[in-house]
Amino acid sequence: MINLDCDDLFDTWRQQARWLLSHEVDPSLVSWASLGVADLFASDEPVPEGQGPFQARIPRALLDTLEQASRYRGDQRWSLLYEVLWRVSHGDRTAMMAGDKLGSELQRRIKQVNREAHHLHAFVRFIERPSSSAGPQYVAWHEPAHDILHSASEHFIGRMGRHRWLIATPRDGVYYDGEQLIHQRQCPQEWQQLAQNIDDPHGDLWLTYYSHIFNPARLNEKVMQGHLPARFWKNLPEGELIPWLITQARMGKQQNGQASGIADRAGKRIALKSPSP
Repeated sequence: MINLDCDDLFDTWRQQARWLLSHEVDPSLVSWASLGVADLFASDEPVPEGQGPFQARIPRALLDTLEQASRYRGDQRWSLLYEVLWRVSHGDRTAMMAGDKLGSELQRRIKQVNREAHHLHAFVRFIERPSSSAGPQYVAWHEPAHDILHSASEHFIGRMGRHRWLIATPRDGVYYDGEQLIHQRQCPQEWQQLAQNIDDPHGDLWLTYYSHIFNPARLNEKVMQGHLPARFWKNLPEGELIPWLITQARMGKQQNGQASGIADRAGKRIALKSPSP
């Protein structure tokens, strides 16, 4: 078994895979370390030196597909990509298709990656810092399940204009300085502390607004968690309200929730005008 480590970088993996293909090394003979953890069953087999004689012809579309799938974190992250590459390079393009067992897993991973990018766009909550502060004007903390931050955060360049902003995660971070997007694979500790410890001056106002627009009569927990997974609640300002609002809905507010919010208000008497003679 040949044991390789691409440091979870697609370009590094691509160079390694190209070299393996040139020597026609079968996928069953290769293992990639993931997240710095080596395969316990891999051994230090001697590896071929130099470039091999086999020249593979790879469609550009496949490389783009493999790069998308490479952002998925999970078992056999890089080995699966090499197996797809191997089959296509040997004339079997069904490995790219959803109808194939391997292609189905490839497409599933791409779908998960795209969904995680959507979650970033939907659930990041930027908090504005005081105008006198140096550095980013807006900061946010997010915990994505896959490596989508660098590619998906470009979405905010158009949305935030010339403002400076920062998104920190447990792994990496991005900072837009008004002109260019800076990505750090290892998120600096000061970025993480800044994003996790900042107070939102408008937080109470937002919680009041959210609690008033929540409609218990239309609550469907399964659908809600499909669109807003519970793993994101802890990092959303309204997350602390959601369990309480769900509990209130279960306890009867699904029937009277729309009226209960105004039941104790005094109301206003409307005087009727006397009909004209």
